[in-house]
Amino acid sequence: MDMKNRIHKFFLNNRYIVLDVYSGAVHVVDGIVYDILDYYKTDSLEEIKETLKEKYHISQIEEAYEEIKTLEKEGLLYSDEIDTNNINYNTDNVIKAMCLHVAHDCNLRCKYCFASQGDFKGQRLLMDLEVGKRALEFLCENSGKRRNLEVDFFGGEPLMNFEVVKELVSYGREIEKKYNKHFRFTITTNGVLLDEEKIDYINKNMDNVVLSIDGRREINDIMRKTITGKGSYDVILPKIKDFVDKRGDKDYYIRGTFTSYNLDFSKDALHFYEQGFKKISIEPVVTSPDMDYALKEEHLEEILSEYEKFSKEYIDIKKKDKEFLFFHFMIDLNQGPCLAKRSIGCGAGSEYIAVTPEGDIYPCHQFVGEKKFKLGDIFNGITNVEKREEFKKANVFNKEECHNCWAKFYCSGGCHANAYYTNKDILKPYKLGCEMEKKRIECAISILANL
Repeated sequence: MDMKNRIHKFFLNNRYIVLDVYSGAVHVVDGIVYDILDYYKTDSLEEIKETLKEKYHISQIEEAYEEIKTLEKEGLLYSDEIDTNNINYNTDNVIKAMCLHVAHDCNLRCKYCFASQGDFKGQRLLMDLEVGKRALEFLCENSGKRRNLEVDFFGGEPLMNFEVVKELVSYGREIEKKYNKHFRFTITTNGVLLDEEKIDYINKNMDNVVLSIDGRREINDIMRKTITGKGSYDVILPKIKDFVDKRGDKDYYIRGTFTSYNLDFSKDALHFYEQGFKKISIEPVVTSPDMDYALKEEHLEEILSEYEKFSKEYIDIKKKDKEFLFFHFMIDLNQGPCLAKRSIGCGAGSEYIAVTPEGDIYPCHQFVGEKKFKLGDIFNGITNVEKREEFKKANVFNKEECHNCWAKFYCSGGCHANAYYTNKDILKPYKLGCEMEKKRIECAISILANL
Protein backbone atom coordinates (compact mmCIF):
# COMPACT_ATOMS: atom_id res chain seq x y z
CA MET A 1 0.00 0.00 0.00
CA ASP A 2 1.63 3.27 -1.06
CA MET A 3 1.83 6.25 1.29
CA LYS A 4 -1.12 8.11 -0.22
CA ASN A 5 -3.36 5.08 0.33
CA ARG A 6 -2.42 4.82 4.00
CA ILE A 7 -4.88 7.60 4.78
CA HIS A 8 -8.39 8.34 3.59
CA LYS A 9 -9.90 11.80 3.70
CA PHE A 10 -13.40 13.00 2.97
CA PHE A 11 -15.75 15.92 3.61
CA LEU A 12 -19.25 15.07 4.80
CA ASN A 13 -21.86 16.74 6.99
CA ASN A 14 -19.71 19.89 7.29
CA ARG A 15 -16.71 18.03 8.67
CA TYR A 16 -13.26 17.50 7.15
CA ILE A 17 -12.24 14.01 8.26
CA VAL A 18 -8.99 12.08 7.88
CA LEU A 19 -8.72 8.37 8.68
CA ASP A 20 -5.37 6.64 9.18
CA VAL A 21 -5.81 3.13 7.81
CA TYR A 22 -3.41 1.07 9.95
CA SER A 23 -3.56 2.86 13.32
CA GLY A 24 -7.32 3.41 13.03
CA ALA A 25 -6.89 7.03 14.20
CA VAL A 26 -9.64 9.37 13.02
CA HIS A 27 -9.00 13.13 12.85
CA VAL A 28 -11.52 15.91 12.41
CA VAL A 29 -9.34 18.63 10.85
CA ASP A 30 -9.45 22.18 9.52
CA GLY A 31 -9.72 22.84 5.82
CA ILE A 32 -6.06 23.82 5.60
CA VAL A 33 -4.79 20.50 7.00
CA TYR A 34 -7.22 18.72 4.68
CA ASP A 35 -5.81 20.60 1.67
CA ILE A 36 -2.13 20.19 2.60
CA LEU A 37 -2.55 16.41 2.81
CA ASP A 38 -3.08 16.38 -0.98
CA TYR A 39 0.57 17.38 -1.38
CA TYR A 40 2.24 16.37 1.88
CA LYS A 41 3.84 13.14 0.63
CA THR A 42 4.86 14.39 -2.81
CA ASP A 43 5.84 18.07 -2.43
CA SER A 44 8.24 19.99 -0.22
CA LEU A 45 6.96 22.57 2.27
CA GLU A 46 8.14 25.35 -0.08
CA GLU A 47 6.20 23.84 -2.97
CA ILE A 48 3.09 23.47 -0.80
CA LYS A 49 3.34 27.11 0.28
CA GLU A 50 3.57 28.15 -3.35
CA THR A 51 0.55 26.03 -4.29
CA LEU A 52 -1.69 27.22 -1.45
CA LYS A 53 -0.51 30.82 -0.96
CA GLU A 54 -3.61 32.28 -2.62
CA LYS A 55 -5.88 30.42 -0.21
CA TYR A 56 -4.00 30.60 3.13
CA HIS A 57 -1.40 32.79 4.87
CA ILE A 58 2.13 31.36 4.78
CA SER A 59 2.26 31.19 8.60
CA GLN A 60 -0.98 29.15 8.63
CA ILE A 61 0.46 26.72 6.10
CA GLU A 62 3.64 26.29 8.13
CA GLU A 63 1.68 25.71 11.35
CA ALA A 64 -0.64 23.15 9.75
CA TYR A 65 2.31 21.38 8.12
CA GLU A 66 4.00 21.00 11.52
CA GLU A 67 0.76 19.63 12.96
CA ILE A 68 0.71 16.93 10.28
CA LYS A 69 4.38 16.13 10.91
CA THR A 70 3.68 15.68 14.63
CA LEU A 71 0.76 13.33 13.96
CA GLU A 72 2.95 11.32 11.58
CA LYS A 73 5.75 11.10 14.16
CA GLU A 74 3.26 9.85 16.78
CA GLY A 75 2.09 7.08 14.43
CA LEU A 76 -1.37 8.60 13.96
CA LEU A 77 -0.96 9.45 10.28
CA TYR A 78 0.68 7.40 7.53
CA SER A 79 1.31 4.67 10.10
CA ASP A 80 3.26 1.60 9.01
CA GLU A 81 1.65 -1.38 7.35
CA ILE A 82 1.15 -4.43 9.53
CA ASP A 83 3.22 -7.60 9.31
CA THR A 84 0.60 -10.09 8.22
CA ASN A 85 2.89 -13.07 8.82
CA ASN A 86 2.07 -12.96 12.53
CA ILE A 87 -1.69 -13.29 12.07
CA ASN A 88 -2.99 -16.58 13.44
CA TYR A 89 -6.76 -16.78 13.46
CA ASN A 90 -8.69 -19.23 15.65
CA THR A 91 -5.93 -21.85 15.73
CA ASP A 92 -7.93 -23.88 18.28
CA ASN A 93 -11.03 -23.91 16.05
CA VAL A 94 -13.23 -22.53 18.80
CA ILE A 95 -16.89 -22.10 17.81
CA LYS A 96 -18.68 -19.33 19.66
CA ALA A 97 -21.90 -18.75 17.71
CA MET A 98 -24.52 -20.91 16.04
CA CYS A 99 -27.40 -20.13 13.71
CA LEU A 100 -29.85 -22.90 14.61
CA HIS A 101 -32.30 -23.59 11.76
CA VAL A 102 -35.24 -24.88 13.74
CA ALA A 103 -37.54 -24.49 10.73
CA HIS A 104 -36.92 -24.97 7.03
CA ASP A 105 -40.42 -23.78 6.34
CA CYS A 106 -42.04 -20.35 6.25
CA ASN A 107 -45.48 -18.74 6.30
CA LEU A 108 -44.40 -15.93 3.94
CA ARG A 109 -43.21 -16.11 0.34
CA CYS A 110 -40.76 -13.20 0.11
CA LYS A 111 -39.53 -12.71 -3.47
CA TYR A 112 -35.89 -12.09 -2.55
CA CYS A 113 -35.57 -14.89 0.03
CA PHE A 114 -32.09 -16.46 -0.12
CA ALA A 115 -33.62 -19.46 1.64
CA SER A 116 -35.87 -20.28 -1.33
CA GLN A 117 -39.01 -19.22 0.62
CA GLY A 118 -37.89 -21.16 3.66
CA ASP A 119 -36.96 -24.63 2.38
CA PHE A 120 -33.33 -23.83 1.47
CA LYS A 121 -33.73 -25.65 -1.88
CA GLY A 122 -34.67 -28.87 -0.07
CA GLN A 123 -37.58 -30.34 1.84
CA ARG A 124 -39.75 -28.31 4.19
CA LEU A 125 -38.62 -29.58 7.58
CA LEU A 126 -38.87 -28.71 11.25
CA MET A 127 -35.96 -29.55 13.55
CA ASP A 128 -36.81 -32.20 16.11
CA LEU A 129 -35.92 -31.74 19.76
CA GLU A 130 -33.13 -34.33 19.86
CA VAL A 131 -31.25 -32.73 16.95
CA GLY A 132 -31.60 -29.34 18.63
CA LYS A 133 -30.28 -30.68 21.94
CA ARG A 134 -27.31 -32.28 20.21
CA ALA A 135 -26.59 -28.97 18.44
CA LEU A 136 -26.39 -27.13 21.77
CA GLU A 137 -24.13 -29.84 23.18
CA PHE A 138 -21.93 -29.65 20.07
CA LEU A 139 -21.53 -25.89 20.56
CA CYS A 140 -20.56 -26.37 24.21
CA GLU A 141 -18.07 -29.13 23.36
CA ASN A 142 -16.41 -27.10 20.60
CA SER A 143 -16.26 -23.70 22.30
CA GLY A 144 -12.98 -24.21 24.16
CA LYS A 145 -12.61 -21.95 27.18
CA ARG A 146 -15.10 -19.42 25.89
CA ARG A 147 -17.98 -19.05 28.34
CA ASN A 148 -20.50 -16.84 26.50
CA LEU A 149 -22.09 -18.51 23.49
CA GLU A 150 -24.55 -17.11 20.92
CA VAL A 151 -27.48 -19.10 19.53
CA ASP A 152 -29.90 -17.60 17.00
CA PHE A 153 -33.15 -19.49 16.42
CA PHE A 154 -33.60 -19.11 12.69
CA GLY A 155 -35.60 -20.29 9.71
CA GLY A 156 -37.51 -20.14 7.50
CA GLU A 157 -39.78 -19.01 10.29
CA PRO A 158 -38.72 -20.32 13.74
CA LEU A 159 -42.08 -19.56 15.36
CA MET A 160 -43.49 -22.43 13.26
CA ASN A 161 -41.51 -24.69 15.63
CA PHE A 162 -42.04 -22.68 18.79
CA GLU A 163 -42.53 -25.59 21.20
CA VAL A 164 -39.10 -26.96 20.24
CA VAL A 165 -37.59 -23.46 20.64
CA LYS A 166 -38.94 -23.31 24.20
CA GLU A 167 -37.66 -26.79 25.05
CA LEU A 168 -34.23 -25.97 23.64
CA VAL A 169 -33.99 -22.81 25.73
CA SER A 170 -34.81 -24.90 28.83
CA TYR A 171 -32.27 -27.54 27.83
CA GLY A 172 -29.66 -24.87 27.20
CA ARG A 173 -30.16 -23.49 30.70
CA GLU A 174 -29.76 -27.03 32.09
CA ILE A 175 -26.46 -27.80 30.36
CA GLU A 176 -24.93 -24.38 31.01
CA LYS A 177 -23.96 -25.55 34.48
CA LYS A 178 -22.48 -28.82 33.24
CA TYR A 179 -20.25 -27.11 30.67
CA ASN A 180 -19.67 -23.83 32.55
CA LYS A 181 -21.20 -21.84 29.68
CA HIS A 182 -23.79 -19.11 29.24
CA PHE A 183 -26.12 -19.06 26.24
CA ARG A 184 -27.22 -15.76 24.77
CA PHE A 185 -30.35 -16.62 22.79
CA THR A 186 -31.69 -14.62 19.83
CA ILE A 187 -34.65 -15.24 17.56
CA THR A 188 -35.24 -13.92 14.02
CA THR A 189 -38.90 -13.77 13.05
CA ASN A 190 -41.27 -12.31 10.46
CA GLY A 191 -43.79 -11.71 13.25
CA VAL A 192 -46.78 -13.36 11.58
CA LEU A 193 -47.30 -15.85 14.42
CA LEU A 194 -46.65 -13.46 17.31
CA ASP A 195 -49.34 -13.56 19.99
CA GLU A 196 -49.48 -12.69 23.69
CA GLU A 197 -47.96 -15.99 24.81
CA LYS A 198 -45.07 -15.85 22.36
CA ILE A 199 -44.41 -12.17 23.01
CA ASP A 200 -44.20 -12.74 26.76
CA TYR A 201 -41.97 -15.79 26.37
CA ILE A 202 -39.59 -14.16 23.88
CA ASN A 203 -39.29 -10.97 25.90
CA LYS A 204 -38.43 -13.02 28.97
CA ASN A 205 -35.98 -15.46 27.37
CA MET A 206 -34.36 -13.90 24.29
CA ASP A 207 -31.44 -11.49 24.67
CA ASN A 208 -32.06 -10.07 21.21
CA VAL A 209 -34.82 -10.28 18.62
CA VAL A 210 -34.73 -9.49 14.91
CA LEU A 211 -38.11 -8.57 13.44
CA SER A 212 -38.38 -8.61 9.63
CA ILE A 213 -40.47 -6.03 7.77
CA ASP A 214 -39.31 -3.88 4.88
CA GLY A 215 -40.80 -0.45 5.50
CA ARG A 216 -43.76 1.45 4.10
CA ARG A 217 -46.81 -0.67 3.26
CA GLU A 218 -46.41 -0.26 -0.50
CA ILE A 219 -42.71 -1.26 -0.30
CA ASN A 220 -43.13 -4.17 2.11
CA ASP A 221 -46.04 -5.64 0.19
CA ILE A 222 -44.21 -5.75 -3.14
CA MET A 223 -41.70 -8.25 -1.74
CA ARG A 224 -43.06 -9.80 1.45
CA LYS A 225 -46.26 -11.66 0.56
CA THR A 226 -48.31 -14.22 2.42
CA ILE A 227 -48.85 -17.75 1.05
CA THR A 228 -52.08 -16.51 -0.58
CA GLY A 229 -50.16 -13.78 -2.44
CA LYS A 230 -51.43 -10.86 -0.35
CA GLY A 231 -49.23 -8.23 1.27
CA SER A 232 -48.09 -8.92 4.83
CA TYR A 233 -47.76 -5.35 6.20
CA ASP A 234 -51.18 -5.11 7.83
CA VAL A 235 -50.75 -8.55 9.40
CA ILE A 236 -47.28 -7.90 10.79
CA LEU A 237 -47.09 -4.24 11.80
CA PRO A 238 -49.62 -4.32 14.70
CA LYS A 239 -47.98 -7.46 16.10
CA ILE A 240 -44.42 -6.13 16.05
CA LYS A 241 -45.58 -2.78 17.48
CA ASP A 242 -47.20 -4.64 20.35
CA PHE A 243 -44.04 -6.73 20.75
CA VAL A 244 -41.69 -3.73 20.88
CA ASP A 245 -44.00 -1.83 23.26
CA LYS A 246 -43.67 -4.73 25.71
CA ARG A 247 -39.95 -5.32 25.07
CA GLY A 248 -38.82 -2.56 27.43
CA ASP A 249 -35.11 -1.81 27.29
CA LYS A 250 -34.07 -5.23 25.95
CA ASP A 251 -32.37 -5.44 22.56
CA TYR A 252 -34.25 -5.82 19.31
CA TYR A 253 -33.88 -4.79 15.69
CA ILE A 254 -36.41 -4.03 12.99
CA ARG A 255 -34.72 -5.49 9.92
CA GLY A 256 -35.70 -4.42 6.41
CA THR A 257 -34.31 -5.07 2.95
CA PHE A 258 -34.09 -2.48 0.22
CA THR A 259 -34.26 -3.31 -3.48
CA SER A 260 -34.42 -1.40 -6.75
CA TYR A 261 -38.03 -0.64 -5.81
CA ASN A 262 -37.05 1.51 -2.82
CA LEU A 263 -33.75 3.22 -3.54
CA ASP A 264 -35.23 5.95 -1.31
CA PHE A 265 -34.87 3.55 1.63
CA SER A 266 -34.32 6.36 4.14
CA LYS A 267 -38.08 6.93 3.89
CA ASP A 268 -38.58 3.38 5.14
CA ALA A 269 -36.17 3.93 8.04
CA LEU A 270 -38.02 7.13 8.96
CA HIS A 271 -41.34 5.31 8.61
CA PHE A 272 -40.13 2.78 11.19
CA TYR A 273 -39.11 5.62 13.49
CA GLU A 274 -42.54 7.25 13.11
CA GLN A 275 -44.09 3.90 14.12
CA GLY A 276 -42.12 4.05 17.38
CA PHE A 277 -39.23 1.72 16.47
CA LYS A 278 -35.84 2.95 17.68
CA LYS A 279 -33.45 0.19 16.54
CA ILE A 280 -33.42 -0.24 12.80
CA SER A 281 -31.46 -1.99 10.08
CA ILE A 282 -32.17 -1.84 6.34
CA GLU A 283 -29.93 -4.13 4.29
CA PRO A 284 -29.29 -4.04 0.54
CA VAL A 285 -30.72 -7.03 -1.31
CA VAL A 286 -28.20 -9.42 -2.85
CA THR A 287 -29.60 -11.49 -5.66
CA SER A 288 -29.07 -12.45 -9.29
CA PRO A 289 -28.72 -9.36 -11.52
CA ASP A 290 -31.46 -10.89 -13.70
CA MET A 291 -34.10 -10.14 -11.06
CA ASP A 292 -36.12 -6.99 -11.60
CA TYR A 293 -35.60 -5.97 -7.96
CA ALA A 294 -31.79 -6.43 -8.06
CA LEU A 295 -29.41 -3.59 -7.19
CA LYS A 296 -27.14 -2.80 -10.12
CA GLU A 297 -24.18 -0.59 -10.96
CA GLU A 298 -26.56 1.97 -12.46
CA HIS A 299 -28.25 2.39 -9.05
CA LEU A 300 -25.06 3.02 -7.11
CA GLU A 301 -24.89 6.82 -7.32
CA GLU A 302 -28.47 7.13 -6.09
CA ILE A 303 -27.86 4.65 -3.24
CA LEU A 304 -24.72 6.47 -2.02
CA SER A 305 -26.54 9.79 -2.21
CA GLU A 306 -29.39 8.28 -0.17
CA TYR A 307 -26.99 7.21 2.60
CA GLU A 308 -25.56 10.74 2.73
CA LYS A 309 -29.04 12.29 2.80
CA PHE A 310 -30.13 9.95 5.59
CA SER A 311 -26.97 10.67 7.60
CA LYS A 312 -27.96 14.35 7.73
CA GLU A 313 -31.48 13.48 8.90
CA TYR A 314 -30.04 10.98 11.37
CA ILE A 315 -27.84 13.66 13.01
CA ASP A 316 -30.88 15.88 13.51
CA ILE A 317 -32.89 13.04 15.08
CA LYS A 318 -30.00 11.83 17.29
CA LYS A 319 -29.58 15.31 18.78
CA LYS A 320 -33.15 15.04 20.06
CA ASP A 321 -33.41 11.27 20.60
CA LYS A 322 -30.25 9.40 21.60
CA GLU A 323 -32.07 6.07 21.59
CA PHE A 324 -32.51 6.07 17.81
CA LEU A 325 -30.07 3.61 16.20
CA PHE A 326 -29.49 2.76 12.56
CA PHE A 327 -27.32 -0.34 12.44
CA HIS A 328 -25.11 0.78 9.53
CA PHE A 329 -24.37 4.13 11.15
CA MET A 330 -22.94 2.54 14.29
CA ILE A 331 -19.15 2.32 14.38
CA ASP A 332 -16.39 1.51 16.88
CA LEU A 333 -13.56 3.99 16.47
CA ASN A 334 -11.52 2.22 19.14
CA GLN A 335 -10.94 -0.51 16.56
CA GLY A 336 -12.47 -3.10 18.84
CA PRO A 337 -11.10 -6.62 18.47
CA CYS A 338 -7.58 -7.75 17.60
CA LEU A 339 -6.18 -7.37 14.10
CA ALA A 340 -6.82 -11.01 13.15
CA LYS A 341 -10.52 -10.59 13.98
CA ARG A 342 -10.76 -7.25 12.19
CA SER A 343 -9.20 -8.76 9.10
CA ILE A 344 -11.62 -11.71 8.88
CA GLY A 345 -14.91 -10.28 10.11
CA CYS A 346 -17.91 -12.38 11.10
CA GLY A 347 -15.97 -15.64 11.49
CA ALA A 348 -18.30 -17.66 9.25
CA GLY A 349 -17.05 -21.20 8.72
CA SER A 350 -14.83 -21.09 11.79
CA GLU A 351 -16.14 -19.28 14.89
CA TYR A 352 -19.67 -19.11 13.50
CA ILE A 353 -21.68 -21.96 11.97
CA ALA A 354 -25.22 -22.73 10.83
CA VAL A 355 -26.96 -26.03 11.66
CA THR A 356 -29.85 -27.42 9.57
CA PRO A 357 -32.90 -29.35 10.84
CA GLU A 358 -31.05 -32.61 9.96
CA GLY A 359 -27.95 -31.51 11.90
CA ASP A 360 -25.72 -30.63 8.94
CA ILE A 361 -23.18 -27.86 9.50
CA TYR A 362 -22.58 -25.00 7.06
CA PRO A 363 -20.35 -21.88 7.28
CA CYS A 364 -23.38 -19.61 7.76
CA HIS A 365 -27.11 -19.42 7.07
CA GLN A 366 -26.56 -18.07 3.55
CA PHE A 367 -24.56 -21.15 2.47
CA VAL A 368 -27.12 -23.69 3.73
CA GLY A 369 -28.17 -25.98 0.90
CA GLU A 370 -24.94 -25.47 -1.10
CA LYS A 371 -23.62 -29.01 -0.67
CA LYS A 372 -19.98 -28.22 -1.46
CA PHE A 373 -19.96 -25.89 1.56
CA LYS A 374 -21.17 -28.53 4.02
CA LEU A 375 -18.56 -28.69 6.81
CA GLY A 376 -19.82 -31.83 8.57
CA ASP A 377 -22.60 -32.52 11.04
CA ILE A 378 -23.25 -32.24 14.76
CA PHE A 379 -22.97 -36.03 15.24
CA ASN A 380 -19.56 -36.56 13.61
CA GLY A 381 -18.10 -33.07 13.86
CA ILE A 382 -16.31 -30.97 11.24
CA THR A 383 -15.04 -33.36 8.59
CA ASN A 384 -14.52 -30.94 5.70
CA VAL A 385 -11.48 -29.32 7.32
CA GLU A 386 -10.19 -28.02 3.97
CA LYS A 387 -13.29 -25.88 3.55
CA ARG A 388 -12.97 -24.60 7.11
CA GLU A 389 -9.35 -23.61 6.43
CA GLU A 390 -10.48 -21.86 3.26
CA PHE A 391 -12.82 -19.70 5.32
CA LYS A 392 -10.21 -19.07 8.00
CA LYS A 393 -7.87 -17.71 5.34
CA ALA A 394 -10.51 -15.50 3.74
CA ASN A 395 -9.15 -12.31 5.27
CA VAL A 396 -8.39 -8.87 3.86
CA PHE A 397 -4.71 -9.76 3.38
CA ASN A 398 -5.64 -12.61 1.03
CA LYS A 399 -8.21 -10.64 -0.96
CA GLU A 400 -6.54 -8.77 -3.79
CA GLU A 401 -9.23 -6.08 -4.00
CA CYS A 402 -8.75 -5.28 -0.31
CA HIS A 403 -5.00 -4.57 -0.42
CA ASN A 404 -5.29 -0.86 -1.20
CA CYS A 405 -8.70 -0.26 0.33
CA TRP A 406 -8.90 2.22 3.22
CA ALA A 407 -12.01 0.52 4.67
CA LYS A 408 -10.62 -2.99 5.04
CA PHE A 409 -10.33 -3.01 8.85
CA TYR A 410 -13.93 -1.82 9.21
CA CYS A 411 -15.68 -4.10 6.70
CA SER A 412 -13.22 -7.02 7.09
CA GLY A 413 -13.48 -7.80 3.39
CA GLY A 414 -17.26 -7.97 3.28
CA CYS A 415 -19.66 -10.90 3.35
CA HIS A 416 -18.30 -14.24 2.11
CA ALA A 417 -21.73 -15.31 0.86
CA ASN A 418 -22.22 -12.11 -1.13
CA ALA A 419 -18.78 -12.64 -2.67
CA TYR A 420 -19.54 -16.23 -3.57
CA TYR A 421 -23.00 -15.62 -5.03
CA THR A 422 -21.84 -12.71 -7.19
CA ASN A 423 -18.32 -13.88 -8.14
CA LYS A 424 -18.28 -17.62 -7.28
CA ASP A 425 -15.24 -16.93 -5.08
CA ILE A 426 -15.23 -16.04 -1.37
CA LEU A 427 -11.95 -14.17 -1.91
CA LYS A 428 -13.44 -11.81 -4.49
CA PRO A 429 -15.59 -9.20 -2.73
CA TYR A 430 -18.97 -8.07 -4.02
CA LYS A 431 -18.07 -4.74 -5.63
CA LEU A 432 -21.43 -3.02 -5.19
CA GLY A 433 -21.43 -4.05 -1.53
CA CYS A 434 -17.93 -2.60 -1.06
CA GLU A 435 -18.96 0.80 -2.38
CA MET A 436 -22.05 0.88 -0.17
CA GLU A 437 -20.03 -0.16 2.87
CA LYS A 438 -17.43 2.55 2.30
CA LYS A 439 -20.14 5.20 2.12
CA ARG A 440 -21.80 3.87 5.29
CA ILE A 441 -18.48 4.08 7.13
CA GLU A 442 -17.96 7.67 6.00
CA CYS A 443 -21.50 8.53 7.11
CA ALA A 444 -21.01 6.84 10.48
CA ILE A 445 -17.76 8.69 11.20
CA SER A 446 -19.22 12.04 10.10
CA ILE A 447 -22.20 11.45 12.39
CA LEU A 448 -19.91 10.90 15.38
CA ALA A 449 -17.96 14.02 14.43
CA ASN A 450 -21.20 15.99 14.61
CA LEU A 451 -22.50 14.47 17.85
